[in-house]
Amino acid sequence: MYSRMLTLAIGYLFGNFVTAELVARAVAKKAPSEIGSGNPGMANIARNLGVRWGVLVLLGDILKLVLAAAAAWYLFLSGNVTQTADPSLTWPALVLWAGAGATLGHNFPFWRGFKGGKGVAVGVASIILAHPMTGIPAALVGLLAVLMTGWLPLGAVLIMGLFTVLAFIFLGPEAGALGVAYTLMMVFRFRKGLKEILDGTCYRARPFSFITDRFAKNDK
Repeated sequence: MYSRMLTLAIGYLFGNFVTAELVARAVAKKAPSEIGSGNPGMANIARNLGVRWGVLVLLGDILKLVLAAAAAWYLFLSGNVTQTADPSLTWPALVLWAGAGATLGHNFPFWRGFKGGKGVAVGVASIILAHPMTGIPAALVGLLAVLMTGWLPLGAVLIMGLFTVLAFIFLGPEAGALGVAYTLMMVFRFRKGLKEILDGTCYRARPFSFITDRFAKNDK
């Protein structure tokens, strides 16, 4: 259990690097909390500063997960640090522990008063890196749900919920339990949006608005 807790801690430290903070201050000279919805995540940055900056935030959020997983792999799976190697820790479990930590660090960074983002990009990157055969289908189903409904909270929760089911079936109880933890994190972070869906007041995203708006502008 020591290796898992340390992997979680490593993920949390890497997760504290909030890419949106760096991008927002470099591009708009403002903190993400002063832009749009105030959420330091890809969607808010893309919506208010432009798609390319949103993509940059996404890449940064994925990178911190990859670095966290790489550090944990070096410690516990590579065999290079034999005194800390843990033969019971599989690659999917290691990535999911690192991803859980990175998601917590992204959502609750200590240096921002534990006020961070939603953790969708980090979480989705975690399940895909852990096990593409289950992570990718879950992500595609969630994406399809967002494209059909425009409800981002629904997609986030659906992705993790479906991954949890697949993880229990194909990866075992540890990965499945971590999937439950990911799902609960998404439900907690999107609790307001989920309530708004039930109330019929939830904001509907327009995923391809940057394309349609450009065509509309060219038609004038």
